[in-house]
This record gives sequence, C-alpha cells and structure tokens, in this order.
Amino acid sequence: MLSHLFLFKKGEIGLNSKLEQYIKDKYDNQSDWFVEEVQSVSNQQRILDVINKKEYLNGKHKILQRESYKYNGKEFHPRKIILQYAKTLLNFQQNYLLGNPITLTGNEKVVKEYQRVNRKGKYDRINQKILDKVLKFGQVAEYVYLDNGIIKSKLIDPSEGFPVYDFENNLIAFVEAFINDGITYYNVFNGDSVEQYSDEGGNLKLIDRKVSLSGLPIIYHNVNELSEVEGKSDLDDWISILDGLEDILSKYMDATYKFIDPIFIIQGQSLHGEPFPSDVIGKGINLDDAADAKYVTNQLDHKSFEIVFKTLLQSLLDIAQVPAVSMNKTDISNLSEVSIRLLFSLANVKAGINEQFMREGIEQRYDKIRKLLELQGIVFNEDEYETLDFVFHYNMPSNDKEVIENLQMLNNMGAISLETILAKNPYVNDVNTELKRLKENSMGNNSGNNFVNNNGNVNNNQIVDTVDNVDNSKNN
Repeated sequence: MLSHLFLFKKGEIGLNSKLEQYIKDKYDNQSDWFVEEVQSVSNQQRILDVINKKEYLNGKHKILQRESYKYNGKEFHPRKIILQYAKTLLNFQQNYLLGNPITLTGNEKVVKEYQRVNRKGKYDRINQKILDKVLKFGQVAEYVYLDNGIIKSKLIDPSEGFPVYDFENNLIAFVEAFINDGITYYNVFNGDSVEQYSDEGGNLKLIDRKVSLSGLPIIYHNVNELSEVEGKSDLDDWISILDGLEDILSKYMDATYKFIDPIFIIQGQSLHGEPFPSDVIGKGINLDDAADAKYVTNQLDHKSFEIVFKTLLQSLLDIAQVPAVSMNKTDISNLSEVSIRLLFSLANVKAGINEQFMREGIEQRYDKIRKLLELQGIVFNEDEYETLDFVFHYNMPSNDKEVIENLQMLNNMGAISLETILAKNPYVNDVNTELKRLKENSMGNNSGNNFVNNNGNVNNNQIVDTVDNVDNSKNN
C-alpha cells in the first residue's frame, strides 16, 4: 500500500531520540506503543467528535430525534426539516480564500520550479481540500512524497491521523491507523522512516519499512483556546443555532398543518332545523334571526416566528463571519469599491485568520519540497530561496469599472507600470502572455491593445521594452 509513497533504502532505521524517550517514559519501551497511543481516551474522543461532525454534515441532525405523539386520538409524526446551512457556510469560506489560485512571488528561477511542482502535484486542489478539512474538523495532516520523480502530497483524514507530541508540544511522531476489510493497518511516521504494521491473522506484525525523505507529516490546525496543537471545528459554533432554526421551523410547520382546517360553528337555530351537512363548503344555509355561522381557526403568530427565525439566521451569519449579501439576504445595487469592502469586512477578517494556518503549513511544505528537489539535482542557494513567497487573492466581488478607471488615472499620472496595470486588471489572468500579445499588436500596427502614454498617444516602444525586460529577467 505504501510502495509508491517512499523511496527504498537498505539498512536499519532508528527512532529519533525524543520519540525514544517518549516511548520509554509513557509505554515502557513497548514495541507496539502506537496501538495504545491510538486507543488512548483523548484520541478516541477526538475521533468520535470527527465522526459526529461527518454524520452531521451527511444529514444526521438533532431534529431527526423528535418523537411522534398523539393528537386528536391519532398518532402524529412531526415535521423534521433539515437545514444544511453549514455546508453553504463552509463552501463560502473555502471558496472565498482559495477560489482564486495562490500566486508565487520571488526569484524567477525558484518561482518557475515551484510553479512546475504545484502544477504536476495539483496543489491548488490539495490546498482547497486542506482548508475544507480544517474548517470541518479542526485539523488535517499532509505528507509530502516522491512518486516516480513527481512531488505529490497525501492528505491523512482527521479520523485516521494521530499526531504525537512531546511535553513541549513538538511533533515527534505521527500514526495513521485505519481498517480495511477487517484488518487494522498502522503507518508509523517517526521522522526518518515509515513503518507499516497490520494485525492480519490476529497478531500485530511489521510488513514494511521505508525511508521518509520529507520527514514527518505537516499538521494544519486552526485556533483552539484549549489546545496549542489541536484545532476546533467551526461547526461547534454553528450547530446550536442551526438546531434552533430547524426546531422552530419544524414546529411552525406542524402548527400550520394542524390548524389549517378550520371548524365551522353555528350559533342559534337553522330555519329548517336540519342537521348541518358535513360538506358545507360551497353551499348556502338559512339561519334564524340572531343566529350566526362562522369558521373558527387558531391564530398563528407568524410575526413572532419571522422575528425569531430572522434573528437566529442573522446570528448564524454574524458568528460565521459571512456577509448577508452573499446569502441573498440583502438587496444591493450600484455599490462602490469601498462599499463592497465594507460589506465583506467580516469575511476578510475570517479569511485572514484562515490564511494564517494555511500559510504556516504551506511554508513547511515548501521546505520539504526544497529537500526533495535537491535529491533531483535542483538546488537553490539561500538568497534565492528566501525570496520565495506567496499571495492569497480573496474571492471578493469588485467593481471592475472603478478599478479600471483608477488604473487609467494612475497611468495618466505616470505612477504605474504596464506590467502592474496588467497584474491589477480584472480581465487579465496571465500577465506575461498578455504582454507578449501587446508586443505583437504594437509591432504589427498602431491600433488595438496598445499602451497609452501620459499625453494620450500610443507608445509602442514602451510595450516592446517592457516585454523585453521581462524576458531578459527570466533568462538571467
């Protein structure tokens, strides 16, 4: 199972000293220490919490526990309305931070190589999966490895991953435990190697051992006030509000169906003295003087329902830091760029918090990728590598017309370069390709997509010089 994850090396592989001390102090040097580690109370509680979160996202909500009851002598099955707002909020937060790919910056040689690694390893998708897992379950582990010369990453599900920390909260080992076809497998990462065990046949045995070229897995986790090494699911802050929304909506639907059929009441004497027909709807009746007939219904307080429901929903959006406009709860039109930023200010705050743990994990990933690249003969000196950085582009709506007008104003002032204009242009995705197209247009004719100087005249030479400078920097 692990044959494609690790590079083989002959010889014995030892444990790191901190892990050896941990096993000695806590498990008395037992060879199967990882089994007890996985089965510890704290780890099992965390795994149970992850499984509960998965079941909740799959539709197992508290409202489904409502029991049937007697009404008018008959068994009544109450409404059980499930609102999957949690998925919508999670999708928004994930797409808001990573809906646009991360941009690498720095030394041209380093950036080019890391862009190649990102493309072949499909790291844009990996990043989205990491953020999705952390938002849902609080943490996730990523292991970087070589697969036939291609650098890739494997995500270890939070329900199968067990990080091991020393008393200083340093990661010293990692255990992946899962069951397949009734057999329990353990992948033990100790920093230098990965050992795979299974209990096939009833006895635990070592079935494989390989060198780990990238060291221990990377642990991504968000902020948890009770722990420095474990995250906290965003669902914990939402579920109680969502339960309230589902409860009030289901009960109001029950009340509507219970009292939707009114009772017809006659006060006084009918002229004919005949019993009142059961199918009175659509027919006329004759009443004596001072007699009265009317429908009697229970008056539902729909205004109170609306207020409570809207208050709970707005509280949910506030706590999730999701703007109401993104959930179609507010009507807007003709907003300026400043107004849009104000509407999405809370979303930017949340995205900034998510960016912190994503950035920390990706920086560790790039360090591991550098080691794997060196094994392939691709070496960067320290000055080159230190220039490597990356930029998140929040997926916030923008007033494209206003952005373009601002770029044009800066250009008329001579305060911005053509390359920066294209980088900030909302209609341009690839700056270098667009520069080359502009160069071709400027050399072929004096119309079309040409750069305009401060006097309003086309400056084809500036386009050619800009593209030549970009090409020369790449070659250097």
